[in-house]
Amino acid sequence: MTDISAPIFDFPGSQHLSALDGHTRIDLPTGMLSLSGPSVTAEAGHLPVRGDLAHIKLAGRYFVPHYAVPMPHTVAAAGTALRAAGKPEAEVICALPGGSVFDVLDIAGGWAWGQHGEDGPVGYVPLADLEGAA
Repeated sequence: MTDISAPIFDFPGSQHLSALDGHTRIDLPTGMLSLSGPSVTAEAGHLPVRGDLAHIKLAGRYFVPHYAVPMPHTVAAAGTALRAAGKPEAEVICALPGGSVFDVLDIAGGWAWGQHGEDGPVGYVPLADLEGAA
């Protein structure tokens, strides 16, 4: 379990910046970030990046206005469907088993957007189908 009293970011002399995402320590880029060429386009559903937000581990590789440190949650015992959009009639990408970890990157309108585990599919799940921090 992650020590929530410890700081998420470490700024010793601006030489190292890292974040704990509940699973692993993520090394983040340091210094000034700049766009030195065209931004890479991510294939939908394969990386935790969308037009306005991306997982902090993608900073420096994908240009978006905001980056988020994931908030690990546990999928409720009954499991849930991972959907392509935050609405009940959206296409089902896959079924998430109960007890598995879903890394939440954004919450809006009763839906959580994020990634199943560290490298799984990306999509939306009803917030009601998630339990507290994993």
